Amino acid sequence: MLEGFQNATRIPELRRRLFFTFAMLAVYRVGVAIPTPGIDRQALAAFFDRVKDTIFGLFNLFSGGALEQFSVFSLGIMPYISASIILQLLTVVFPYLERLSKEGEVGRRKITQYTRYGTIVLSVIQGLMIAYGLERTQGPGGSSVVMDPGWKFRIMTVLTLTSGTAFIMWLGEQITERGIGNGISLIIFSGIVARAPSAVTETYQFVQEGELGILVVLFIAALIVVTVGAIIFMERGQRRIPVQYAKRVVGRKLYGGQSSHLPLKINTSGVIPPIFASSVLIFPATAAQFLPYPWVQSMAAYLAPGQWLHDCVYVGLIIFFCYFYTAVVFNPVDVAENMKKFGGYIPGIRPGQRTAEFIDRVLSRITLGGAIYLSAVALLPTILIGQFNLPFFFGGTALLIVVGVALDTIAQIETHMITRNYEGFMKRGRLRGRRG
Repeated sequence: MLEGFQNATRIPELRRRLFFTFAMLAVYRVGVAIPTPGIDRQALAAFFDRVKDTIFGLFNLFSGGALEQFSVFSLGIMPYISASIILQLLTVVFPYLERLSKEGEVGRRKITQYTRYGTIVLSVIQGLMIAYGLERTQGPGGSSVVMDPGWKFRIMTVLTLTSGTAFIMWLGEQITERGIGNGISLIIFSGIVARAPSAVTETYQFVQEGELGILVVLFIAALIVVTVGAIIFMERGQRRIPVQYAKRVVGRKLYGGQSSHLPLKINTSGVIPPIFASSVLIFPATAAQFLPYPWVQSMAAYLAPGQWLHDCVYVGLIIFFCYFYTAVVFNPVDVAENMKKFGGYIPGIRPGQRTAEFIDRVLSRITLGGAIYLSAVALLPTILIGQFNLPFFFGGTALLIVVGVALDTIAQIETHMITRNYEGFMKRGRLRGRRG
């Protein structure tokens, strides 16, 4: 592994890409520390101390602590992710978007442009909601978090947060184009990793105060290692369906006749289902902050993290979104038709409709295993918090993102190295990311 990193620095182009990526991530971390005007920092910090173990703590983690400080990057990259997912879902509904997705580079650029517009719209809506929410939030002693409430503060907040999200979106696209790895994923990765030192410090304070024992800390450390290993194993897991291609004569040349396989990921949907499920469950908590009705407060209490109803609904939503998102991004009928067009078939299965049904049946079975795996990992933080009073950082969706992005980035670095006749990170076979 160390030799692989040394080889990476010997390639001028790869070295420039790595430097550019680190520079852009550094710019992002500087922006996290730039505050939005009009906020009482002490009152806001006291508010987040009360809600750090709720869903707000999760979004604060994804933003790298920007939401807690209410910086210009408080919205993070979540509006862009939401717009991308919504546009992917709309591709199934609207034929125009479906045609664009099949038009190659031109169509992808058009969809990317629509995604940017959607990001701005979502940022404006979320910024306005945050401004309204902060005006109704009270710090210690009943003091208001907002120094000067009103439309002046709301417009300033919307403009600041929307501009911050647009800038983060631009940073991510620049990293993807001129750096290494997926820029949007790396921004989320850096935000989560940046919170790790504070989580370790908080754990150390718990040990010093006697709230955590040494054996418990060692058990948690071992559990984290096992969880990371399980995530790597499942993210790289595939169900390979054998495919045989018939021989074809084109002119005077003979083509085909070789054997291949169709790789089906155990976790085709990635980390999308936990993020979507968390987004759905945030609505009761958000509504409880604004609506003082008893039934709204009761609903928010029942669906609060740590409650059995919350965990059951969370698991149900994860399983639903696993199947839903897999059905959106993977079409067995199209795969079967393409195999038939190029003379491919699955041994023992008739080409065409029977092949599509077979692929769909296999995909449904392995998706259930992937959904159970995602649910188990996503519920890990709730169990640890409830049993050991640990920081929110350990396990869960954040760990899924960190491990998955690390695998993808290392796989891309290794691809650059192997194409230039350098040994990769692994001496026995290539390291593959989530997309194989």
